[in-house]
Amino acid sequence: MKKEKFKYNPETLSYEKVQITWKERILKATLVIAPAIVLGFVFQLIFAGLFESPYEKELEIENAFLNEQIDEMNSKVILAMAVLDDISERDNEIYRVVFNAEPFPDELRQMGTGGSDEYADLIGFNTSEKVIENTKLIKELERKLYAQSISFDEVINLAKEKEEMLASIPAIQPVSNEDLTRIASGFGFRIDPIYKTKKMHTGLDFTADTGTPVYSTGNGVVVECEVKRWGYGQSVIIDHGYGYRTRYAHLSEFKCKPGDKVVRGQIIGLVGSTGKSTAPHLHYEVEKNGQKINPIHFFHSDISPEEYERLIDMATNANQSFD
Repeated sequence: MKKEKFKYNPETLSYEKVQITWKERILKATLVIAPAIVLGFVFQLIFAGLFESPYEKELEIENAFLNEQIDEMNSKVILAMAVLDDISERDNEIYRVVFNAEPFPDELRQMGTGGSDEYADLIGFNTSEKVIENTKLIKELERKLYAQSISFDEVINLAKEKEEMLASIPAIQPVSNEDLTRIASGFGFRIDPIYKTKKMHTGLDFTADTGTPVYSTGNGVVVECEVKRWGYGQSVIIDHGYGYRTRYAHLSEFKCKPGDKVVRGQIIGLVGSTGKSTAPHLHYEVEKNGQKINPIHFFHSDISPEEYERLIDMATNANQSFD
């Protein structure tokens, strides 16, 4: 049963029933409930500060994992950058040196980058600094990889050209040298067999029987099959490209014609004694950029080092040419 309250009235000298208005009821309830709410809020703050919720713990674990992954990614990108720098150094110091090529331009390896506002979307997060650093490294790595791919494309082309060049440059003897007694006269000043005067001999004379096969010393194109009554007599001129030409003189017969593409070791004629010649032999010349040079330096693909030394000795000691 609800308790009723009475109040003493001194004017009427009697107790009167206390009437409580609805405003007084609300005020009273507020005075009772408000402290409880405040106290509960304070306890909530204290509890939240001392204890984490399961969701917060999950987020904290996830953040720690992501930070660890970012750091690991950073280490891997830095390692990849170091490997790429080593490859770039090998490219310039080894591969391009082998092919006599200029180093790949540094300005192409350091191609342009974006502005600072490129990373605006990454700012404002706890991991922004790390993410921006990794993004910059990855972009630099991509840039250098692209530049290196261009450089390697050039190296591949150089290698293909080098292979073709090595096959074209004179590198064998024009006649078979089984017993190493075929060089009768070397490159340099020699006694002319007819005029008996000292004269510059611009090639090598290989003694051989008439009809002995004469071989192209490198890949090339026959540019001329020359026929003269004096001088070189019947001779073949081959353009090997890369500034090299060879002449095979005093032939008795041609085994090729102008315009023919020949390969190293292919028979192009037969030894003879045509033109200004005193005995069957082959006069062999090598030109580099229009200048006649010593052919002895181009015998390296078909003889041993010992045989090469003997060839040099014979070419040096021969005093009289055959033409």
